[in-house]
Amino acid sequence: MVASHITNRTQHLFWLSALHDGRILSRMNPQVSIETATQLAVFLGNRPGALSRVCTELAAAEVNIHALAISDTVDHAVVRMVVSDPTKALMILGERGVLALENDVLMIDCSNEPGVLATIADRLAKAEINIEYAYLATSPKSSHGLMILRPSNVEKAERALRDL
Repeated sequence: MVASHITNRTQHLFWLSALHDGRILSRMNPQVSIETATQLAVFLGNRPGALSRVCTELAAAEVNIHALAISDTVDHAVVRMVVSDPTKALMILGERGVLALENDVLMIDCSNEPGVLATIADRLAKAEINIEYAYLATSPKSSHGLMILRPSNVEKAERALRDL
């Protein structure tokens, strides 16, 4: 048991060291596509049916949802979404009395392999750009995934990640 713990710790330290000095990152050549997108932050009552109503209204207007994440608080939920037509979505939500704010995010389509997020986070850290939040998903069998990333400076982040 002790030998196993030492071996695991040694491997962990090796990988941290390799990541830090660039041995892993320099070998990676992830397939990455980056574009700026408008994300909506929709504030909904935290109760059954609230999300269903919003999604139904957007679908009826042929607005597709590309990405979605939900954070809840005691009295409301914040639904962050990237949609096919943010202007139309904002209009629909406003007409229904739903509070929605917009901001720019990076929509990153990237290969589904270990270390891609580490590479992106490392590039942004070296450029002194903070990741305010991110959400991502992929199927284990998919070759690509989609990441939505809100950096502290979108334009600077795009430049830092340009040649990935």
